[in-house]
Amino acid sequence: MISRIKKCSSGNALILVAIGMPVLVGGAGFAVDTAQWYMWKRELQHAVDQAAIAGAWARADVGTESTYATRALQEYDANVAKVEEFDTPPQVSLADYAGGSQNSVVVTATASKELPFSSFIMGRAATVRATAQASYREGATYNACLISLRESGSGTTIGGNATVRANCGLAALSCDENAIVIDGSATVQTESIAACGTIDAEGLEYLSTEGVQGLEDSYAELEPPTNDTARDYKCQGSGKNRQASLQPGTYTSMVVKCTTQLQSGIYVIDGGTLDLSANYDVTGNRVMFVLKNGATVKLGGQGNDNSLNLTPMQSADFFGTPYESKADDYADILIFEDRNNDPGQDHIFNGNSNSLIEGLIYLPDGNLQVNGTADVAAQCLKISAYTIDVRGGAFLETLCPIDESTEVGTSLADVRLVA
Repeated sequence: MISRIKKCSSGNALILVAIGMPVLVGGAGFAVDTAQWYMWKRELQHAVDQAAIAGAWARADVGTESTYATRALQEYDANVAKVEEFDTPPQVSLADYAGGSQNSVVVTATASKELPFSSFIMGRAATVRATAQASYREGATYNACLISLRESGSGTTIGGNATVRANCGLAALSCDENAIVIDGSATVQTESIAACGTIDAEGLEYLSTEGVQGLEDSYAELEPPTNDTARDYKCQGSGKNRQASLQPGTYTSMVVKCTTQLQSGIYVIDGGTLDLSANYDVTGNRVMFVLKNGATVKLGGQGNDNSLNLTPMQSADFFGTPYESKADDYADILIFEDRNNDPGQDHIFNGNSNSLIEGLIYLPDGNLQVNGTADVAAQCLKISAYTIDVRGGAFLETLCPIDESTEVGTSLADVRLVA
């Protein structure tokens, strides 16, 4: 009988099933509980992600920055459904990120619940945790008085031993590398440097903001005024008493050859040169120069024996003219280059210690070169040009407050989910 029992295999399957049943039941139970944990984790993570982003957006706006925790909790509650009966209130806090100070929002939440299988094995409830971190950067409005308008390549270069004092700010619309380059031997004093692209300015990194989206030419839609009255430049008298008294109108060229007085109004330079660099005194109060058909400009003196005194027209000067409706737009523009002027024209700015040049020099298609001989100090001189090149030992100072300089745009707030 014992021999027959040893040879019998009819109950093997039952034995194997009995041995494997606990493993089968355990595996099924573990799979069911794991699916539950995965669902909890997925929902919690989505909820804290949205909460962190909402809190960061609140912090990025000065008007709502104190409500970041409330906004985070509102967004968390709006995205929780499966675990809302057994989750814990999320923790919302500020944290440092990437070298910044309190520039990110961190949200952490947990969900705990006993499940039939896992609680039997562990003897306690299972807990799932989720954390999210979102960094933020406030939007900002950028003003500048030295602006390069080129949208690609290098826009502003300050090199050699040049000195630029412009607390009203520097900006470049170029979104490429080296949109602004400031040589290490140059001296630059300013309150803000902004560019769509990168900025190479050793020692001024704390003032520099790169990757600013939304910078623009605030005069891009403004057409220059005109004055069709034909005029000629003529000097009267003889010897040292030669002088010219000019009236507004259109000049094929204006090359100073004697002491020159310009009456208030609009002077159009049609195709020639506006050359105010000779060694003669030039005075023009409340004037605007318009360059068209390839006209170029050369400002400044060849020595300190002459003076150059130029101030721009004001709003009231346009009243009673065809441009009255845009008087505020034209006010303070000293030189206005027509956009149909030949692209890539080179303009020169020399100047001497007797120069007094105020207002905006606007050269949307022109390259302005401020030479090493330039010595220019002004209460409020602003330059917007396709490119700006300040070289050699040039000295350029403008005392415009930053809030009175040209607005170049407002960057949007930036929020990123970083963890």
